Amino acid sequence: MTQPAPSAQHNGPDKGTLAGPSDTPPSKSGGGTPALGLRLDVRILSLLGVLAALVLVGGITEPDAFLDTGNLQLILTQASVIGVVTVGMTFVIISGGIDLSVGAMVALASVWATTLATQEYGFAGIAFTAVIVGLAAGLVNGVLIAYGGMVPFIATLAMLASARGLALQITDGKTQIVTVDSVLDLGLPDSYILGIPPLVIMFAVVTAVGWLILNRTTFGRRTVAVGGNAEAARLAGIDVRRQRLYLYLLSGLCCGIAAFMLIVLAGSGQNTNGNLYELDAIAAAIIGGTLLSGGRGTIVGSVLGVLIFTTITNIFALNNLQSDVQQIAKGAIIVAAVLVQRRTMRGRET
Repeated sequence: MTQPAPSAQHNGPDKGTLAGPSDTPPSKSGGGTPALGLRLDVRILSLLGVLAALVLVGGITEPDAFLDTGNLQLILTQASVIGVVTVGMTFVIISGGIDLSVGAMVALASVWATTLATQEYGFAGIAFTAVIVGLAAGLVNGVLIAYGGMVPFIATLAMLASARGLALQITDGKTQIVTVDSVLDLGLPDSYILGIPPLVIMFAVVTAVGWLILNRTTFGRRTVAVGGNAEAARLAGIDVRRQRLYLYLLSGLCCGIAAFMLIVLAGSGQNTNGNLYELDAIAAAIIGGTLLSGGRGTIVGSVLGVLIFTTITNIFALNNLQSDVQQIAKGAIIVAAVLVQRRTMRGRET
């Protein structure tokens, strides 16, 4: 017997986007959904247009500084850390969940991986510890939500507080300096490959793997199905609880990878690492087209959202604008993105 619900969530050849339940109106003829593909392509093209406009603004306001190769490398490097977190967050939101603890998990993983005891094991010890701590924190979130019946908002909020507190306890409020040369070397220009920083390459790999998982695997189809209608997904034979557990494990894995990248970038571990990452990741996913209600999202859109926010921050910094102005601008972008989503959804219903 076939299981129509999961396969109905993900239609036809994908072009970097994901068709969720709300994206696929019934077709009497049984054919494809060209209008859907057009809408999704327009959304991605719109984000590319915004990013191009920001590059133009930066080039006009501070041409020498903004268009400098070193500055462009800096933008991509800074986007890489939060970008990896955003990939994991996108999966969670598509499934109808939320993860408010990603920033705290990054902090906990980064300080645990930079203790003196861990650094004795060198590069492998630091990388392994960061990933394992991220996975462990994600596992706790997943068990509480999937099998403990806790609301994702509450469970991850509790993890946020606990992970921050544990990170502070480990560091005693001090910065833990990394002394492993092989880790620090990854952040130096000598390690760049064809002018591309290693952290950017790591981000590209995580993005590519995330896109493939979401758009080309059963796991991705199940994620969309759970976010679109969890009960229908359960009746179709999907183990909804196990799927949610895996999704929070994935989010924790991304946080562990991001923690290692942040260690390379900063050369240290601090309990303040990852501050407000949860807000940046959620915002990037939203403006990239991911619905907070679940059932639809795209890795490509989320990555473009990260690049847009990072570019805005860079332009504001080069023009010596206050950080409060940056936050106001980001808030306005988020509001505009949500309003566009609501208008689009109303258009589909009519």
